[in-house]
This record gives sequence, structure tokens and C-alpha cells, in this order.
Amino acid sequence: MFLRELKTPVSNVRGISDKRAAELAKIGIVSVAALLTRYPKDYEDRSETVPLRDYAKQRNVCTTVRVVDHASFLFRGERRPKIIIEDSTARAVIPCFFNGGYLAKRLVIGGEYRILGHFERNKYGELQSASIDFEPADAEPSKFGGILPVYYYSDAERNRLLRGAVKSALTLYAAPIEGELPAFIIERDGLLPKSRALHALHFPASMEELAAAKRTLIYEELFYLEVLVGKRRRGGAAKDGLKAVGGLSPLQKRLIERLPFALTAGQTAAVEAINADMAGAVPMARLLQGDVGSGKTLVAFMAALYAVDGGAQAALMAPTELLARQHAENAARLLEPLGLHVAFLTGNIKAAGRTRLLAALAAGEINIVLGTHALFSRDVVYKNLALAIIDEQHRFGVTQRQTILAKGERCGLLMMSATPIPRTLAMTLFGDMDVSVIRELPPGRKPITTHLASEENERKVYEFVRAELAAGRQAYFVYPLIEANEELDLKDAQSMFARLSGEIFPQFAGALIHSRIDEEEKRSIMERFRQNEVRFLVATSVVEVGVDVPNATCMVIEHAERFGLSALHQLRGRVGRGESASYCFLIYSRQDAPEKFRGMNAALVPDDERSKEGKRLMVMLRESDGFAIAEEDLKFRGPGQIIGTEQSGFMRLGIADPIRDIEALEAARRDAFAILDADFALAEERHRVIAAVLDRAPPFTG
Repeated sequence: MFLRELKTPVSNVRGISDKRAAELAKIGIVSVAALLTRYPKDYEDRSETVPLRDYAKQRNVCTTVRVVDHASFLFRGERRPKIIIEDSTARAVIPCFFNGGYLAKRLVIGGEYRILGHFERNKYGELQSASIDFEPADAEPSKFGGILPVYYYSDAERNRLLRGAVKSALTLYAAPIEGELPAFIIERDGLLPKSRALHALHFPASMEELAAAKRTLIYEELFYLEVLVGKRRRGGAAKDGLKAVGGLSPLQKRLIERLPFALTAGQTAAVEAINADMAGAVPMARLLQGDVGSGKTLVAFMAALYAVDGGAQAALMAPTELLARQHAENAARLLEPLGLHVAFLTGNIKAAGRTRLLAALAAGEINIVLGTHALFSRDVVYKNLALAIIDEQHRFGVTQRQTILAKGERCGLLMMSATPIPRTLAMTLFGDMDVSVIRELPPGRKPITTHLASEENERKVYEFVRAELAAGRQAYFVYPLIEANEELDLKDAQSMFARLSGEIFPQFAGALIHSRIDEEEKRSIMERFRQNEVRFLVATSVVEVGVDVPNATCMVIEHAERFGLSALHQLRGRVGRGESASYCFLIYSRQDAPEKFRGMNAALVPDDERSKEGKRLMVMLRESDGFAIAEEDLKFRGPGQIIGTEQSGFMRLGIADPIRDIEALEAARRDAFAILDADFALAEERHRVIAAVLDRAPPFTG
């Protein structure tokens, strides 16, 4: 029996009442399998003595003490008990802030007790602990002498009850649980059998046994994750690819001849890989990563041309109408001179024009169509869609991607991301896809100078921006909120637009843009900004993905500590697209900084004492490589916040962490892919192993 098959209700376990079962159900524990896989979040090592004298060397003191006396202290105007204890090394107190009478009755003067607790010096210099666990020293040890798991609950009593329930479940149900890893992997790596690993993870006999159990279960979880990834990767049925032309296709060659510059090495490599994919027997599934301004869109156009040369159609979807329109305008400028029919489709296209466009698309008269999610509405039919391109892939959910691919017969998929995805996430989220990375920037792109400024120094930032505006250049101002919020003491775009327009830059034309503004008005504002009719643009992060404005040289982000690193990098990438030097100012609030550092230059604050927000901003100051920034962002925020757990379909793991356990992830990937790649016609034993692996793959959820 496999662990996931233990669907016995948790209420059947001794020690779990109907009331407790209802509580556990609220945190997702409804079966024995769910109970046994709710792994401890921490452990208390009560097997070694840590005397009071060594309170600062270990997290907890674990020693045998004698109660010396009972005293009292004043707390909130009332006298409360204080228990005085000592071991052979030091004396300490236990102030009873709450339920003092109960504790004083249990810890009697002259009695000896085993205790565990966190101790520190109070303002009077006394060694004290506000909370301890204890048992009489002359009783048979029940809480001490071993390693105790700490579960979901924060209070000791609920943890005790959950420990008892898990122990009962292990006694009743663990023995028949079969291992879910191939035997040769368990033997090769010295892993534990599944039943023993579960016992050792919940109630380890030693820290060494705990480490072995973790290694076993982490590897198993990552192995099956990679099995599922590999199954998806190999899941497409073979078909004839687009006609292979060898090297560049005719249309691709003609486009390159028209370009006033040469492709970078990264662009060239990506085009070659995409061409090989599209000519292959399995539909393409490729992720194209590139930093802001690396030229991904041109690579996407080259891919579309290969599809057209093969007698098929291509579609490019962007998350916003602004970005989709920019892509359409660029496609018309670059591709229509080659004789292609390019179209633009969004939900805002009027009925009559939409009807004509859809008819032309279904008849195959349109070669390449660009737009928003409207490209894949129910009434949109393609004659021969061979390539779907998704820009800013992280903004689209898994279901949307499947809807896209269903529009074509074995349609290939090219996903683009200007938000660099760390290697660890790419291996899990997009492990079923090939990956191309463009690291170089096109020739002529100038580095962006980044400055940190506290709120009290924003006047200097405004003076600098004013000089840039006076020189004929343009600027962005970005805020975390659209309008004022009483609960958040933050600047907002609407209020600051009024201030910037009326007080700070009255001589320059400004405009306000955010997500609540009508799409057509957004388009009009951005066009006026691009034409330099609007000199400064006040916005929310809606401009994170926007049109190119080469004349914009200043990006000012207020309350920068409120933005993720990848978002800050994306916003910074809105400038630096022209010939002039460009600047990004990250203005941050000092209110959360330690008192002794307020008013100091951020660069003078020791790194280990700076706030988490400050450390994140320092990454922006020292890094310009989007991939390095993405790795740092992953450390600060975790995968769910970066990718968006719900939208991405990120697989929820119980014990493994793809960031922390990257080496185990890579090993599991090698093993899983090797097994999946093995020829089923080989020896019967190999066939049996492969079949067992595929059968055992647990149903990860997303």
C-alpha cells in the first residue's frame, strides 16, 4: 500500500475526537495520509543537557532544576507569582504573567524537575523564561530524553495532542506502507525505506537519523515532481514538423537584410533553436528568457516568419492592450514590407471590423495576428495555427495556455519572459520546456545609473529630474497606490500627480495613467508621451510592461521598498532605451529602519544590520543583471510571490524546497528523465521499474 492510499478518516485514529478532527480538517488534515504528511515544522532536541549557564549558546535550556522559592512581582498593577529555580550552574526565575496559580501549584518549593525553555536576561539582570515545559525529575521520562517534533500549532498542549495522534497513526498504519522509489535508487543512495523514513521524520532517535529521513523524503518528492515534468515534456504525439529549410528561412533572411543592425549572439542562438524545434516531430515548447531590452520580440517575429514560410499562421498574445498594440505596430513596420498580412485583435475591436477580421483569419488570409487574450476567444478560428507566442508568460494561467494551444493542430508554444526566472524555478515550473536565454543587450544600450534616496532627500531628486526635463527629456514617476488609503501611510498616484503638476513641475506637461483608466485613453496618453507631448508620466506599476520611449531618461519609484525586486528591475528597464544617459531613483521610507540608522546614508549602514527592505534595495543598487536580481528576489520572497502560485500552477510540496534543495532537485531530475527516456523494449526488469514509477507518481496539485 502506498501512503497516498491511506484515505482512512483521521477520526479513526486513537486520541482524535470528532471536535479535534473538525479542527484538523480546517488545516487540510482529513485522512491518515494527510496526518502523516503534515511534517513537523521544527524539532526540540531534549536528548542533551544544556545548563542554565549556557542559555546564550543554545536556543533552549534543557536541564534538571530545583525550585528554590516562590516570590512575586508587579504586573499591570497586580502582584503575580515568580518561581525561583536553579541547577548546578546558575539561578533563574519564571515570572507567571498568566495562570500563575496553576504553575505555582505544579512547581513546588524543594521539588526537582526536568525543564526546557528559552532563557534570557531581563532588565533587572535576572535570567528568566516566560514559558517552560517540564516534568518531575523522579518520574519516568515522557517529554525528555529524545527529540520532540513541533507541529503546526503554536501552543504546547495542541502540539502534545497532535504528537500523540501521529504516534498512534504510525503504530497502526505505517508498517504496510510501501516505498515509492525504485529499489535501485534507494540502494544506490543509501536512502531509508518509506515506513522507517516516516517514523524517523516524526520521532527521530537522533539528529543523524532525522537527516537521513529528510534526505529520503525530499528526494522522493522531487523525483516524482520531475517524473510529472518529464511526462508533460514527452506527452506530445509526434507529427510532421514544418518544412525544414536548413538554417534561416527565406522570410527570416529577408528581414535580417532589412535590419540596420546585426542580431546578437543570444538572439542568433535562440532563432536557430526555435527553427529546429518547429521543424521537429514534437510540437515546440520553449521558454525564451531575456532581460529588459534584450531583443526577445525580434526573435518572436523571426519564429513567426518561420511558421509563415511553412505555410502556417502565428499568433502573439500580450497581457495588456498597450503592449499588444506596440507589438502590432512594430510587426506592421517590420513584416508588412515583406508581403505579410498582419492583424491586430483585442476585445475592443468594433463588431463590423471584428467580423471581417475573423473571416480573414479563418480563411488563412492573415499570416500573423497580434493581440490580447481575445485572440483565443471561442469565436476565433484559425485555418492553420502552428505557433502561439505568449509575451510576459507569468501573467497568464495554465488554463489560458491550454486554451491557446487548442486553437491549432499540434500547435507549437513560445513563451517569453522579461522577468528573468531563477534556474531553480525554471526547472520546476518550466521543466517540460526547452529554455533559450538572451543575456546580451543590443549594441548601443547604455547602463542605467541607480540611486537610493530617502524621503527626506526627494527634493534633490526633483531638482535633478527638472534639469532633465528642461533639457528636453522625459521622466516616469511610479507609486504603489492609485489613490490615498487611510490605512496605509503611502503616497498615491492621483495625489502626487496633482502635486507634481501644480507645485513641482508646473511648466511641464504631465499625465496620469493607471489600471482604472479606459484602454483607449491609456493608448492616447502613452502615444502623447511617446511623441514628447507629455513630459512626465505619473503612474502605478501598470507601466512595468509598456511602450518604448527612447527619450525617457528618469525613472522615479516612490516607496520602492513596497515593490518586488523583479518589478523594480522591470520598471527601471523603461528608461535607458535611447542615446542619452538614464537614471533610476529608488525613494524609500525610513519609518521601518532601526532608530540608530535613520537619517544615515544607506551605503553607510552595515549590511547585516539593515532591514530586509533595505537589503533588497541594496541589491538594486549593486546589480544590473536581471537574472542575478531574480535569484535574490527568490531568496527574499519565495516562489509563490514571484511567479504567482495560483496563476502559475506551481506545485505545492510538503517537505522539499526547490531553492534550498537544488542539488537534490538536479539529481532527481537526472534520474527521472533517465528512466523516462529508457527504451521500453529493454529488459523486463527495466520495463517493470518504469511502469511502477509512472504508476506511483502522486497527484501534485496546483
